[in-house]
Amino acid sequence: MIAFWVLGAIVIVSAVWTITARKPVYSVVALLANFAALAVLYVTLSAEFLAVMQIIVYSGAILVLFVFVIALLSSGVAPFSAGPNRLKGILVPAVVVVLAALGFLIYATAGVTAVAPGSVHTTSSVGPVGSAGVFGSVADFGKALFTVQLLPFEITALILMVAVIGVVLLAGDRVPYVPTRKRAAEVERSMREAILRGGE
Repeated sequence: MIAFWVLGAIVIVSAVWTITARKPVYSVVALLANFAALAVLYVTLSAEFLAVMQIIVYSGAILVLFVFVIALLSSGVAPFSAGPNRLKGILVPAVVVVLAALGFLIYATAGVTAVAPGSVHTTSSVGPVGSAGVFGSVADFGKALFTVQLLPFEITALILMVAVIGVVLLAGDRVPYVPTRKRAAEVERSMREAILRGGE
């Protein structure tokens, strides 16, 4: 029980640090601590598979994606300048897409009948971790993820993609647009000279 409260405190503190850190690199470090604490919390709940997936997928893939986005946008080197508004007139298509998605969701769930609590027969039981039909097993996790929890899973992927696109749009263009390669080479040369003059 003490381990649960300690890990819970670490998860909450690291989450608050993630959203309040001034530099994005510190936010990534705090997010890494949050993911690690969650993985250990899964281990204490006898869900080793979820703990491994937490480390491999989130700490190993998504967190590295955030680091690459921050590095490619040169975060922390100079303040971001607001880029041009590329989303003019996006409100109407966005509302149409959201309403269509809600309509499809209502249509898909209209035929589902409500089930009384306690009448659901679960195949999960207590036993050795990793065995089939045992709580926390890979089979039960996969069945729940791609049947009952499919919509939250897909929404999470959409939110992550929107977050990356939003960061790129907010950062704006670092290099001004030039129509020809010759002009692009001239702009690049002038930028290099300006950087060299600034370093002297």
